[in-house]
Amino acid sequence: MHLPEEGSLMRIFIGESDKYAGKPLYEWLVLQARDQGLAGATVLRGIMGFGANTRVIQTFKIERLSEDLPIIVEIVDTKENLEKFLDLIDPHIKAGMVTLEKAEIKFYRAEKK
Repeated sequence: MHLPEEGSLMRIFIGESDKYAGKPLYEWLVLQARDQGLAGATVLRGIMGFGANTRVIQTFKIERLSEDLPIIVEIVDTKENLEKFLDLIDPHIKAGMVTLEKAEIKFYRAEKK
């Protein structure tokens, strides 16, 4: 797959406890990204944060271990592909935020075997 130098970065901010069909929402998002042929996806687990649903700080401290830490799913591809992907996932994200920004792609390559 070839990506142009001018791409976009989508960030999907959700909670760790968010679900789709009984499974983690972040897992469903990554599988959908792969099924849609997007370049790749990465899930990041935050150690602290808050969001639209609650102003309570969720944190990964031993004395107050949160069960709903922040999750960020990052996907880089063309703006057009990410816009189509957003149309697919939008109805399934009940709470959270999605951002889209320009990304300069220096290279995208797989290891040669």
